[in-house]
Amino acid sequence: MAMVAHLHREDSSGSISKHLDTGKYVRYTAEQVEALERVYAECPKPSSLRRQQLIRECPILSNIEAKQIKVWFQNRRFSEIWDPFDVQVLLCREKQRKESTRLQSVNRKLSAMNKLLMEENDRLQKQVSQLVCENGYMRQHLGPATDVSCESAVTTPQHSIRDASNPAGLLSIAEETLTEFLSKATGTAVDWVQMPGMKPGPGSVGIFAISQSCSGVAARACGLVSLEPIKIAEILKDRPTWFRDCRSLEVFTMFPAGNGGTIELLYTQTYAPTTLAPARDFWTLRYTTTLDNGSLVVCERSLSGTGSGPNAAAASQFVRAEVFPSGYLIRPCDGGGSIIHIVDHLSLEAWSVPEVLRPLYESSKVLAQKTTIAAIKYIRQIAQEMSGEIVYGLGRQPAVLRTFSQRLSRGFNDAVNGFNDDGWSILNCDGAEDVVVAISSGKNLNSGLNALPMLGGVLCAKASMLLQNVPPAVLVRFLREHRSEWADFNIDAYAAASLKNTYAYPGMRPTKFTGSQIIMPLGHTIEHEEMLEVIRLEGHLLSHEDAFMSRDIHLLQMCSGIDESAVGACSELVFAPIDEMFPDDAQLLPSGFRIIPLDPKPGDLQESLALLKTLDLTSSLEVGPATSSHGKIAGGAYSARSILTIAFQFPFESNLQDNVASMARQYVRSVISSVQRVAMAISQSGVSPSIGSKLSPASPEAVTLAHWICQSYSLHTGAELLAVESSSSEALLKTLWHHQDAILCCSLKAVPVFTFANQAGLDMLETTLVSLQDITLDKIFDDAGRKGLFSELAKITQQGSTHLPGGICMSTMGRHVSYEQAVVWKVFAAEDTTVHCLALSFVNWSFV
Repeated sequence: MAMVAHLHREDSSGSISKHLDTGKYVRYTAEQVEALERVYAECPKPSSLRRQQLIRECPILSNIEAKQIKVWFQNRRFSEIWDPFDVQVLLCREKQRKESTRLQSVNRKLSAMNKLLMEENDRLQKQVSQLVCENGYMRQHLGPATDVSCESAVTTPQHSIRDASNPAGLLSIAEETLTEFLSKATGTAVDWVQMPGMKPGPGSVGIFAISQSCSGVAARACGLVSLEPIKIAEILKDRPTWFRDCRSLEVFTMFPAGNGGTIELLYTQTYAPTTLAPARDFWTLRYTTTLDNGSLVVCERSLSGTGSGPNAAAASQFVRAEVFPSGYLIRPCDGGGSIIHIVDHLSLEAWSVPEVLRPLYESSKVLAQKTTIAAIKYIRQIAQEMSGEIVYGLGRQPAVLRTFSQRLSRGFNDAVNGFNDDGWSILNCDGAEDVVVAISSGKNLNSGLNALPMLGGVLCAKASMLLQNVPPAVLVRFLREHRSEWADFNIDAYAAASLKNTYAYPGMRPTKFTGSQIIMPLGHTIEHEEMLEVIRLEGHLLSHEDAFMSRDIHLLQMCSGIDESAVGACSELVFAPIDEMFPDDAQLLPSGFRIIPLDPKPGDLQESLALLKTLDLTSSLEVGPATSSHGKIAGGAYSARSILTIAFQFPFESNLQDNVASMARQYVRSVISSVQRVAMAISQSGVSPSIGSKLSPASPEAVTLAHWICQSYSLHTGAELLAVESSSSEALLKTLWHHQDAILCCSLKAVPVFTFANQAGLDMLETTLVSLQDITLDKIFDDAGRKGLFSELAKITQQGSTHLPGGICMSTMGRHVSYEQAVVWKVFAAEDTTVHCLALSFVNWSFV
């Protein structure tokens, strides 16, 4: 039955004078309505033939289509059942019911979050009271020289497995673990402080805190998740699925406990994030139980001694770390969902790593970023996937894409760590220690889902190095967007072809690559901190044989940590050759880069994040004198250190092992050289205020250039480019930077390259100021745009400016951008009236 968009009575008989047909209102005359009513009295539901006959017999209906006649009868029958006013009432009630349901759901979530915040406030009040009392006691009785901290409150006794040789002993340890965990999760056993950069609020993931002055490193989180407690516990207990650093988790023994709970003895192995330190393992007891108030608890602590734990051979490459009472408290909420409290409290034995790496093992913030926050975000990701809120590309299910991301991460971690029990062994070096080459034989690879048939093995060349003054997010973003700056596409082709076993090194077919890459997004996490995408590198054969075969390279790529303002443990770019058909069981040999910051950002974190969000403008371009709010950074420069780890994997046939090893070592060294060159450029032009005041070695200061751009535009067009209330140069530059139209400057060389862009211009080209200078003018236009621009060059030379009609241009990511019109003008250097550059303004641009 057709629903009526607009109903009202024309006369007392209840006939309908209007109805909606294909988006138009049709008004019937009184004679037409009378004729239709006569037919309706005889036959309320006429057939198609009868309606056609009615149109033929009644000339006054000849201008009405049969479809409209059909709708009229449907509406007329509907009006017999419902008065039009009743219909409107019904629709309003249905709308109100849906809105009421939505508001009730929102209210339940807000009530749960309010309850969580109130509990957190109560806990903080207790913590403040306790600290005030302790402070008063110390002042009165202990004196100023005594050092008393909260370490005693959280230092836990070691429990040996020999002390728990029976279920009763294990239960005693479990109950003690439960008590200590709850005191950390909801009490004052640890002096928690709010984690910098993670303020609670309506749009936040949760409430995060880190420890202060306690033994080991500790982090705490609490949040609201729209999943049931049992489901959350099931997800979190399966640690390898969400904790990327977890290599394996093995349950050695399981005992039943009271309240339907369980006690488990676990052996867990975690990866080392770099090649410079050994990995960690844990031998723990895990206790799962339900509290009297219905809350579900999963808590865990370390056990000393070996007992029935892992043998020495399995743990030879690991340093035994310690878990203080930690875990998850999961409480059901009224109306669905759960409130979850997470505590991670570890001692990572920082003594066993080089001095430069110790911040990674002694920082509660790093622990929160890698583990605690990751747990909360993963649960929220699963909840949104289950509710259908997330849609991914290429028709792939979220679970499938998540599995690909996990496989990329695990494969890269395996390559970086090179565990003996995976078959890895170090090859003899050529005397240089900058690149380590390891090999895993084919017998360890040619089995299972990701088998590599008919290969002698896989070789990995890897290295780690220290970077100074290079923001990890900026470097990873550059490596992602400008692959041709560091990669050899023929090496990529070799790796891709070897996986298909079509040909092997060194007999590669001659192929020419255009240097362009097309990025096709697949999916991303809810916070957009991790992206999964397919990269296509275009190429073609130099010879005519097999010309019909595509020589394009396809890479499955995972990129994370490219947002400077995000709170994350590291920035990564990990990729693996993949078949263009992208099967779910595709073989993956991941390679890539991992950059881990060692030092916190200088100054106040929030100020640092606000500055880094506009890093391209405020650090590459001098905008007047440094303000006091940014003085901590501008005055002392960005001096943070980070560790870069590179690992590249190559499959090979047995008879080509030495050739591939030599190629891999040389290739990784060339990649390292390229990355160091890029890092130096970023460090100098992106951060250092002494050098960063220039756009390029031959460019004017940003303030001067902005003045030239606006003055030249006014001279050539007779109009003002910007509406600036203040006459100061700083105001002019800021207005230009935030202008809605994309404004770009390019050089006047034989091959014009871009030298400057405002924020809209960088957004349109999807690049940064550092990368902008690698883009030539002709690359951003399509054929029609290039022809239009070149045809106007003579006019620009004579008149100084021109207007180009609307069209399409291309971003560096391969996305099409439409614009209403483009204005091109010559920019004069005010001092000597020489032409400095060419400026372009793309008006009302948007992604197609």
